[in-house]
Amino acid sequence: MIRALRNILCRLGRDKSGVSAVEFALIAPVMVVLYLGMVEISLALSADRKVTNAASALADLIAQDDVITDAEMTDILNAGVAIIQPFSADQFSVRISSVSMSLLGEVEVDWSDGRGMLPRAPGSQPTVPAGVLAPGRSVVWVEVAYAYQAPFREITGDFDINEEFFLRPRQSLSVSRQ
Repeated sequence: MIRALRNILCRLGRDKSGVSAVEFALIAPVMVVLYLGMVEISLALSADRKVTNAASALADLIAQDDVITDAEMTDILNAGVAIIQPFSADQFSVRISSVSMSLLGEVEVDWSDGRGMLPRAPGSQPTVPAGVLAPGRSVVWVEVAYAYQAPFREITGDFDINEEFFLRPRQSLSVSRQ
């Protein structure tokens, strides 16, 4: 009995016919996780690019005008939703503000609107990066946030994508709001 068992084990040790199946079984889970991770990273980079494009385009739309009406603001905020497609607009938030600096160097919000974000209070004094504003000038400040929900949450998890974009008005010293 022991000799028969030993013969079977020796034949099994010499048999190489199942090696590739065992190797595939060991490598396949790693390869699947790598593939899903690459898909996830490319989707996240695409969402990040969409958020950057939305911030840039919205700031550009505002900066091209000298007076923004309620109807124009609604259209501009809806343009942000269109730009972020095919990603869900439910997680997309935007705040558009006009910020000016007095001749004395005091920074304050002239007006602000938002979708999914509270607008800044007119007259409030936000902190803007150095060099963005000059005395007697204003900028359009667009803040975009997107709560990215990963399709394969187990690999990367969910995270927030935020972008700020500053652009000087083109038609006048400041963009006014009606």
